[in-house]
Parts: sequence; C-alpha cells; structure tokens
Amino acid sequence: MSNLITYAKLLHWQYLFPSIHCTLHPVDGYICRHHIDPTTFRKALQKAVSKTSITKRVTAHTFRHSFATNLLKRGHDIRTVQELLGHNDVKTTQIYTHVAGLHQTGVLSPMDIK
Repeated sequence: MSNLITYAKLLHWQYLFPSIHCTLHPVDGYICRHHIDPTTFRKALQKAVSKTSITKRVTAHTFRHSFATNLLKRGHDIRTVQELLGHNDVKTTQIYTHVAGLHQTGVLSPMDIK
C-alpha cells in the first residue's frame, strides 16, 4: 500500500485537470483524486469564450487544429506533425497543409512569404 501512495505523488501520475472531489480508489482502497469529467473542460471553455468577442465556434479540438497549422507554418515537417497528433496515416495530417496555405511538401511559396 505504501508504494501506491508513493507512486500517486509522483508528477507523471498527476492529472492536468484533476477532479475537485476526492474518492476512494475502487481497487486498492486509498483516497485519491481522479481526472475531471471531459464535459467539465468543455463547459469551462465555452464559458471563457462567451466572455470574449469571438463569434466562431470554439472547441478543444480548435486548439489541436491551431497547433498543427502553426507547426506547419513554422516549417516543421509533416511527419513530425503526424507523430505529434497521433495520426496513423499522413493523409490525415495533409489536411492541415491546405489550411496552413502550404503545398503538400510543407514548403511556402515565395509569394506567400511576408
């Protein structure tokens, strides 16, 4: 039991968005804090967006698209972006090259460079 408590205190066992409530671990019986329900983040994001002048739909997935697009615009290769996003097929990642205004190779046209 003491090993479980020790492991639970290690940084890599912590959640980025922990629950505000503690609970009894169903298997080992110690008091712990699980991750929040996925809808909690969505609701907090929508509340934050409503306090801004943003009129477009914003979801957690918006950050994923923004992340991938910005990596490509900064010249990172498509295989790296594919790995970071966890895509099995590079064709899925190539969608972002269109959004970023890049060719499939990820190279900017001289006309697009500011």
